[in-house]
Amino acid sequence: MSNRRRTAPIYLQLARKIQDRIDSGDLPAGSRLPSEPELCEEFDVNRLTIRQAVAELERAASVEIRRGVGTFVRAPIARVSIAVDPRSQRFDLGSLTTAAPRGTAADAGDVADGGERITAVTPAPGTPADVGAAGHLRCDPAELSRLESVIVIGAEPWGVSSYWLKSSLLPEELSAPGRVDNVVRVLAQGAGIVLEYDWRAFSAIGADIGDADLLGVPAGTPLLVREGVSCTPDGEPVLFVRRRINGERARFVLNFRPDGEG
Repeated sequence: MSNRRRTAPIYLQLARKIQDRIDSGDLPAGSRLPSEPELCEEFDVNRLTIRQAVAELERAASVEIRRGVGTFVRAPIARVSIAVDPRSQRFDLGSLTTAAPRGTAADAGDVADGGERITAVTPAPGTPADVGAAGHLRCDPAELSRLESVIVIGAEPWGVSSYWLKSSLLPEELSAPGRVDNVVRVLAQGAGIVLEYDWRAFSAIGADIGDADLLGVPAGTPLLVREGVSCTPDGEPVLFVRRRINGERARFVLNFRPDGEG
């Protein structure tokens, strides 16, 4: 746990607890948050702290405040997928190569503070996100492990990733928090498999409480999202990943013509 997380203001700690309930499905989309007096009693804080916490959740687009009615959990965002001819990038090079984009100090060999920092590795707890990942990987959620990481470039957090894979494939190098060069590369090498793209989808969201804290940005900051499944050459799904990137530090580009053409 980071120093920032340990010393966070009370209202942010409270906002994270409520966000955890939303993420776990305890507070599903459309449900009403407990009233201010109920939250004050439960968490033993004053109304100002509750209002600050709820305002932070609203900024992160996790809840909607309806004046005179209450505060309600927002529905998940709709996503638009971009289809790409698989022949244009057959192998999962986007994940297997270094996480650093071109033009960064990492390209010049300064990678001492780069790579990925694994923050948590747990059995998939059965949240809606875990169930969704299991559907993509065509297995039971109980078979999965979930790995959370922060992509670091030049000591600065660049993005956060959530990975789901069968626990039986989890190599020892990825079984505990710590630094690795690249999660997908370690997985492929440790499990002795070749990974290819199955599909990728792109979208944008506002940073929720947890991602905002890990990235050091305000809640609601625009994040680019890339998610999808990687599979073996015979099409067996192996890995589902959901990566959130600070929208001020990166962009997605689809090139439809080879360099120099047109």
